[in-house]
Amino acid sequence: MELKLPVFVLEDAVLLPGAVARLDTDANGAALARTVAASEEKRVVVALSTESELGVHPIATLARVEGVSRDGGVIVTALGRVRVLEFEEGEPLPSVRAEEVPVATAQGTEVEALALEARRIARDILALLPAIPAQVAQALDAVKDPGALADLLSHHVPAEASDKQKVLEALDPVERLKLVVALLVRRREVLKAAHDIEGAVQEKVSKAEREHILRKKLEAIQNELGEGPASDGDELGKKIASLRLPEDVRTQVDKELARLKKLPEQSPERSVSRSWLQWIADLPWGVFTEDNLEVENARNVLDADHHGLEKVKKRVLQFLAVRRLRGDLKGPILCLVGAPGVGKTSLGQSIARAMGRKFARVSLGGVRDEAEIRGHRRTYVGALPGRIVQALKRVGTANPVLMLDEIDKLGAGYQGDPSAALLEVLDPEQNRTFADHYLEVPFDLSKVLFIATANTLETIPPALRDRMEVLEIPSYTSEEKAAIARAHLLPKQLEAHGLSGAKVELTDEALNRIIAAHTREAGVRGLEKRLADVCRTLAVEKASGTLVEPRRVEFEEIEPILGPDRFQPEVREDAGVPGVAAGLAWTPVGGEVLYVEALRMPGKGQLILSGQLGDVMKESARAALSYVQANAVQLGVGEKPLDGWDVHVHVPAGATPKDGPSAGVTLFTALVSLLSGVPVRTDTAMTGEATLRGRVLPVGGIKEKVLAAHRLGLKRVVIPQACAAELREIPQHVRDELEIVLVKRMDEVLTAALDRPAPELRVAA
Repeated sequence: MELKLPVFVLEDAVLLPGAVARLDTDANGAALARTVAASEEKRVVVALSTESELGVHPIATLARVEGVSRDGGVIVTALGRVRVLEFEEGEPLPSVRAEEVPVATAQGTEVEALALEARRIARDILALLPAIPAQVAQALDAVKDPGALADLLSHHVPAEASDKQKVLEALDPVERLKLVVALLVRRREVLKAAHDIEGAVQEKVSKAEREHILRKKLEAIQNELGEGPASDGDELGKKIASLRLPEDVRTQVDKELARLKKLPEQSPERSVSRSWLQWIADLPWGVFTEDNLEVENARNVLDADHHGLEKVKKRVLQFLAVRRLRGDLKGPILCLVGAPGVGKTSLGQSIARAMGRKFARVSLGGVRDEAEIRGHRRTYVGALPGRIVQALKRVGTANPVLMLDEIDKLGAGYQGDPSAALLEVLDPEQNRTFADHYLEVPFDLSKVLFIATANTLETIPPALRDRMEVLEIPSYTSEEKAAIARAHLLPKQLEAHGLSGAKVELTDEALNRIIAAHTREAGVRGLEKRLADVCRTLAVEKASGTLVEPRRVEFEEIEPILGPDRFQPEVREDAGVPGVAAGLAWTPVGGEVLYVEALRMPGKGQLILSGQLGDVMKESARAALSYVQANAVQLGVGEKPLDGWDVHVHVPAGATPKDGPSAGVTLFTALVSLLSGVPVRTDTAMTGEATLRGRVLPVGGIKEKVLAAHRLGLKRVVIPQACAAELREIPQHVRDELEIVLVKRMDEVLTAALDRPAPELRVAA
């Protein structure tokens, strides 16, 4: 008769008919078991898992659920055998379609002899186990059916699950008894050996030698079971023999293996030697995954996973193309530099997927110990290889894509400089023979594709930076953020909040409001968090049954969901007041607009600086003031503008440290505006370094700075003429919406930045 019942899938145990057993399961499985126990059917199937297409072994056990214990264990009684026809995944338990296997009987002298032999061996085993009560032997005599006897003995004798599965699949009682007799004979021999060892050891016991004899006893048992020291060495030797080790490495490993076999069990050096050999055996010597060098496939994968990032995608495609044409190429060391949330780590995963390589990530943030990279000497207590070797062991190949995350946050401590240790790892000419301090044998890292990530290059030592190919990942525009949100972030959050099947969408106005009013970042990490807030609100609606599909989140709903707008275009109360200028700054999280304020007060001609400025900004302020004083007449600020006056220059947000060369022209403009009484245009921001001779020097981070001005709603930006080439990286629609003024000298800055000319202001040509 065909049945369809829930199935308990066991990983390392087999339930034999006639046995009562306890099955461990999770809370959902226990709840289902209670339901089955209360039903009229009360039956389930218990099967041993396998890697076959069916998922479980074809012969399983039909059982009755007796109940569920307080700790969630399911008590079952095995009733008979079933043949599994179909396995179906399900929740809380999978189910099977099966048919009962009729109980086979057997008679004759052979089956009687086998049953007699089985009982005799079972009694021998019971005699070697004095703690077993006499009622167990009486229970053996009470079972008359040979098949049932075989099942009972197989249930109680310790054996591998695969051996017990063979007994379960033996439908013929004669064959079943033969299998059980073999299991019993094997168990009896093991117990006899243990009994003999116990007797031999007990003869030598004395109070003074007790600790020593206990070690001998353990060693004797391990040798008898084939698990002793020699077995360890033999097992490692077989595994190491199959590795494709270089000759010099194999010579050293063979010496250590021979030494391990000679070391006594109680020697403390034994564990050190065995651990070292185990690490050697676990590393992927000569194990490589085959690269997928199809350029179109890589382009499709990168485009599907990431929006924009054309420069990085182009470099990856170039590497694949050259690798395909040459057949071999050392793995480049790429360094992805960009603000948090722009997709550096996920880009590394996409590169690995495009190339068909395995991916591993090594976090370097806060690492201060050189041994984290190179490993500890194996003579130290608790020694381990470095993170590079550990990552290779995890992925199991010698040519993975290995991401060195947060390489700019390495620190140096009294344990050494980890950035210096990375020099060998990331040097294509040296990493072919990289030697970890723990392994002390060379391992070839030249096939590894290293990808480092950093928020800034400033903190990376020049020698380490020189070994990497830097690819800057710029900030995203609002349009790019919207495209990323629709293509990647929103579907991901809908699935994470149980809404993947729901018809939910955000209007363009709602999404743009989230981007403009609730995030101010270079990447999209904060945007993803805000979208998660929206999805949680929708999840509440769905769970309470009030979600009406299709559901459109409108512009007006954003404030009730996310609260008042967090960011608004800054409207300064002192707009149009002389002495206030907007500067553009680069930060590790993207571009930012900083306002510089200058104030004049009675004094002795001193320059006062505040706002937690760094040394570079302080020098820029002094240079700007010197230029103003030296050219006071030409600038129209009076012949001696500071006679009887002090000047105070302040950059707000004093809790945030600020430094860099980009503020030179901003400081100069603020000072001229203050001393001439002409305000700076409120729609204009500027960046550039100024010299004492009035030249405007180029600065970095132009794209991030221009995008910051655009994000804040400014209309004009003033940048150095030498940075004109970097404007090509800025999206065309942003350039169309901004008036970009290119300047070479500081008098050009004044012409572009000051709100209106003053009669006394005569800018030199």
